[in-house]
Amino acid sequence: MNVCRILVGAVFIFSGFVKGVDPLGSNYKFIDYFNAFGMGWMNFSALFFSFVLSLAEFLIGICLFLNIKTKWAAWGALLFMAVFTPLTLILAIKNPVTDCGCFGDAWVLTNWETFWKNVVLLAMVLVIFFKRDHYKSLFNFLEQTVLLTGTIVFMLCIEFYCYRHLPIIDFRPYAIGKNIQEGMSIPEDAPHDEYKTTLNYKNKNTGEVKEFDETNYPWQDTLNWEYHSSEQKLIKEGFKAPIHDFVMEHPNLGDITDEVLQDDNYTFLVISYNLNNISTDNLEKINELAAYAREKGYRFYGLTASNSDVVKQLTDLHHIPYEFCSMDEIQLKTIVRSNPGLVLLKKGTVIDKWGHRDIPGIEILKDKDPLAYCLNEQQSITKKYVVYSLTLLYLCLLFLYMIKKYRKTKA
Repeated sequence: MNVCRILVGAVFIFSGFVKGVDPLGSNYKFIDYFNAFGMGWMNFSALFFSFVLSLAEFLIGICLFLNIKTKWAAWGALLFMAVFTPLTLILAIKNPVTDCGCFGDAWVLTNWETFWKNVVLLAMVLVIFFKRDHYKSLFNFLEQTVLLTGTIVFMLCIEFYCYRHLPIIDFRPYAIGKNIQEGMSIPEDAPHDEYKTTLNYKNKNTGEVKEFDETNYPWQDTLNWEYHSSEQKLIKEGFKAPIHDFVMEHPNLGDITDEVLQDDNYTFLVISYNLNNISTDNLEKINELAAYAREKGYRFYGLTASNSDVVKQLTDLHHIPYEFCSMDEIQLKTIVRSNPGLVLLKKGTVIDKWGHRDIPGIEILKDKDPLAYCLNEQQSITKKYVVYSLTLLYLCLLFLYMIKKYRKTKA
């Protein structure tokens, strides 16, 4: 009983947390699902479901792991598995979306791996559900309520912060410190995709079309057989580089990807997967930063999947002084969870990233090396996360201790 409770709780906590730190990533995944099942009219609700799903998973996980409100958590876990187990079976068979997104970008599973994972989880959840009346918590009702409330507040704070800024933990191949060229490389000994080729030949005498493989097709028997058609089926996927569609197409210079990634100097990239939906609040600050970069001799480009007409319209309206290159929309959404976002590169390595609410002003960067500034900023942010987390944990433990002390005094 307890082994099942702890294991299922840990999986739900992990799944809920990795989604919670990347709410926009879950939002994109919900849109993929809606579009794949012909429910594009539901796209407006994707962000809402992103918040609710990660919060619900994390809450159920905490309840099971700490053995609080276990009866309610058992019902919640059963409902989750009753919905997602058949759903992942459909995904495995039809494969409308290649990655289910159950663990965000932290752990990518195939659809069949996800289905069998859910089968195992369902078995453990059934044990928890049918034994739910046998679990006895160490905490009383008030203490359980405090822990539950603290968990909700904690998770909502994480989700809203990561939505308004950037994920506090980045599991993507474009995370700070990652090198894009290394992410695009494929090892020499890496396995390749394996295909099965079926050759269809037509019998000239009977008109029958028969299937052959590459070892027995009648290529020499031209009197009786003639080629009809062929098919290729993927039977085993090979190694896929984490980054495979990073291509910068300049409107005049063409492909400048290698030129940018091999530059020893700094390169600023303004990322906007869709210029029609771009936030214009800080475009003036980005323009000032572009002028500063030009003075320093740094590259400064915009990257978008929007067409040239939309680019020209935005450029004229906001007097944008830098050029836009074209790139795949999915890659742009993966690079930074903001529209627009700003990325700083040096020789293909991601030095730092900012959401549109956190674009640094030129008064901060003046007379400073961008690398030194970014490292100091990242250290400061990390310290804040640690302080906030420890403070929240301390307050929860202190409150529980005060409740315990009050009960003993009353007794």
